Amino acid sequence: MAGSSFGQIFKITTWGESHGKALGVVVDGVPAGLELSEADIQAFLNRRKPGQSRYTTQRSEGDEVEILSGVFEGVTTGTPISLMVRNADQHSKDYSNISHMFRPGHADYTFWEKYGIRDYRGGGRSSGRETIGRVAAGAIAVKILKQLGIDIVTYTKSIGPVEIKKFDLTEINANAFYMPDKEAAVKVSEYVEQCMADKDSAGGIIECRVSGLPAGIGDTVFEKLDANLAKAIMSIGAVKGFEVGDGFEVAKSCGSDNNDDFIVDNGNIVKASNHSGGILGGMSDGSEIVFRAAVKPTPSISQPQQTVDVDGRPQRIEIQGRHDPIIVPRAVVVVESMAAITMVDLLMTNMSARLDSLKDFYK
Repeated sequence: MAGSSFGQIFKITTWGESHGKALGVVVDGVPAGLELSEADIQAFLNRRKPGQSRYTTQRSEGDEVEILSGVFEGVTTGTPISLMVRNADQHSKDYSNISHMFRPGHADYTFWEKYGIRDYRGGGRSSGRETIGRVAAGAIAVKILKQLGIDIVTYTKSIGPVEIKKFDLTEINANAFYMPDKEAAVKVSEYVEQCMADKDSAGGIIECRVSGLPAGIGDTVFEKLDANLAKAIMSIGAVKGFEVGDGFEVAKSCGSDNNDDFIVDNGNIVKASNHSGGILGGMSDGSEIVFRAAVKPTPSISQPQQTVDVDGRPQRIEIQGRHDPIIVPRAVVVVESMAAITMVDLLMTNMSARLDSLKDFYK
């Protein structure tokens, strides 16, 4: 299977299946000298692991990470870092009744057509558990960004019809939905409870904000910052939409409104507004990067659905097992991780953009 690697210099390769023995990632390109422990990575994995609330799958997984290589005496060595998380609570029998049927909204049919075989136990590589490797690698990327004074804040902007009206940074980790608005989180709880009562699921929007990224990161043709972010975020299984800055709202705007005026503030060139979301011509413009990801409702629902089996015979299907009624809360850290991985990689490739940068490095 191709397509399990992402990045050019800071490069990650995820591996493993939902119901296999383990999952993990190999991270290449991490500079030597970065202090790194399993606790650093575990803090990120804890944000996506199951069983955090009644609104996530009750699959009982500690998702405890093991560093297998690339770290010696608490410091990265510059060699590939291999990270592993063992699966401990697989209920493969939950999927035996659908082994010959294609689940609506899942990758069952496309896997079957492409490979002629599929791992029906939780979706195999297309399972949300694949993101364990992304988040483990993202923890390293975020730590590198912090060394450079770059911060990322990611949160749930909306779930179903409920959108945040306030922004309280301290509230993000204080509720089950990672929303920066306490009142909105209460309304979402009521909405998701109704979805669960109806044996249904919910979708939502995740917003990510990056501050401190210097201007000029990204290349202006095929390696644009926004294009790379789009690929990174859209590679997350449940994401069906991506937008930067004003996004699709620009279609309703005029140039006089959408353009960001340049001004001088304390001797620095800055923008008076940020409709561009911090990216111009595929490169960061020095202002805050703002983008959003639309996450679809969980496709595994308990309602009867129409499908067919591998022989093309019509079937009725009811999904059993343990599934998230909403993917959004656990996907917040996945979006953050893929954004961090993308930016670290582009920061590294940017080091060769100017001759004076090479001269300074090799002095």
